[in-house]
Amino acid sequence: MHRRNMLTAALAGVGGLFAAASATRQAAAAPDKAKVVYHLSDLDKVAFVLGNIRNHFDGMGGPDKVTIALVVHGPALKAFHAKTASPDLARHVGDFAKSGLELNACGNTMKAQQVALIDLLPGFIKVDQGGVVRIAELQSMGYAYLRP
Repeated sequence: MHRRNMLTAALAGVGGLFAAASATRQAAAAPDKAKVVYHLSDLDKVAFVLGNIRNHFDGMGGPDKVTIALVVHGPALKAFHAKTASPDLARHVGDFAKSGLELNACGNTMKAQQVALIDLLPGFIKVDQGGVVRIAELQSMGYAYLRP
């Protein structure tokens, strides 16, 4: 092999190493946000799940590090009716909504409970296709599924 070819090959190899190291540093500096969907249908687990969500935000370093969606259906949705929700629950939900928690209310459950979005705590969106379908959609977008 000629010296010129050896020098070219060596420079190309060193350049490749620098490019790979730079890509690794960029990936480590700006990892993708984690994405999680919490599934809540049990009325007796509302406080527990909201505590898990708070711990999740805190453990990950805040809402800028993790995207969390909460999908509520079945009996659990009753806890989020604005007229009957406890002040503590309303405050927590308001804080979560400001932090970017995506609050999904199952349209089928809303119909069964005869409530509209205005009847729920602020921040909820209606999921017309149903809560379990929304969960499956989020999972197909890379969300990890949690059902505490």
